[in-house]
Order: sequence, then C-alpha cells, then structure tokens
Amino acid sequence: MTYSKLLLGTDTKKTKLSWFEYIIFSCFKQGWYNCWYSFQNWKDLVLNNYQEYALLKDDDPLELCILNFWDSLEDEIYPKKFLESLLQMVDDIATGKEEVIPMNDVMENLKKWCEEE
Repeated sequence: MTYSKLLLGTDTKKTKLSWFEYIIFSCFKQGWYNCWYSFQNWKDLVLNNYQEYALLKDDDPLELCILNFWDSLEDEIYPKKFLESLLQMVDDIATGKEEVIPMNDVMENLKKWCEEE
C-alpha cells in the first residue's frame, strides 16, 4: 500500500530545493520506498496473506492485492518544479499571503446553498 510521506531533510522555510536535496531526499529515498512497497505486496501475494486488502464485503482480496502490487511498481517521484511549488504554497499559507478557510465554514456554506435550492 502506498502512503504519503513528508519530504524529509528539507528546511520548512525554504521554497526552493537544491539539486542535491532533490536527488537524495526525493528521488533516491522515494525510489527505495517504492521498492519496499513492491516487495511487501509481492510477499503478501506469495504467502497468500491478502485478506486485509479487501475493504468492502464484495471486494476480492486477491484481486486488490494484485492491483496494489502493480500500482506499487509505478514511479511516484515528483518533478523538482512541482515540489518547489508545493513548498511555495505552504510558505504562502504560513506567511498569510493566502487565506485559509476552515472546513467547518465551507461545510456550513454548502449546507446553506443546498437548502436554498
């Protein structure tokens, strides 16, 4: 299974990554994580340990384990420019350049709009 991870080894106040940081902390590290997840899925397939892959009653655990295995083989290394844009967004929110709207306010407005129709 694939989980999101923090981009470790980077300064949270930085909005630009050096090529060294990008290669070591993103490409190299994420590549090893991908190998680990692929091995875990393969191990579950070989040892018939795929019962936990079923989320719903009608799901076939074997089929979901196989799908997770093939999905784990995909490349999940993001481009340097994309990671820098995410760091810039975080910095904009932290410095107050972007307004953060609480989810409760969004849900209240959504309920109001639905009731009006």
